[in-house]
Amino acid sequence: QVQLVESGGGMVQAGDSLRLSCAASGRTFSSLAMAWFRQAPGQEREFVASISWNGITTTYADAVKGRFTISRDNNKNTMYLQMNILKPEDTALYFCAARTGPTVRVAGSYRYWGQGTQVAVSS
Repeated sequence: QVQLVESGGGMVQAGDSLRLSCAASGRTFSSLAMAWFRQAPGQEREFVASISWNGITTTYADAVKGRFTISRDNNKNTMYLQMNILKPEDTALYFCAARTGPTVRVAGSYRYWGQGTQVAVSS
């Protein structure tokens, strides 16, 4: 079993930055592929970024490429999402997720989920 807890969300203005964190406990963190998803009101959960167990392979949604950076520290059992040049359309509840095996973009393929942290970006 894996427990995931997100933090770092908040209310910011367009152009600002935020760093989200996802702290993991339980199963060995370094064996897990990790990802960030987000869900805006009335919309489906969408892929944001993923990172392989060793941090070598990262993947981004086109909407965030060049603005967001995913990273992980296996010594601290923590994953991060650095979000720069935030836009109002980035407003959503952000979730971290974990799975064994390779990273994928499909939410249904992730077994473990956090409760989410809210990000609100005003124009």
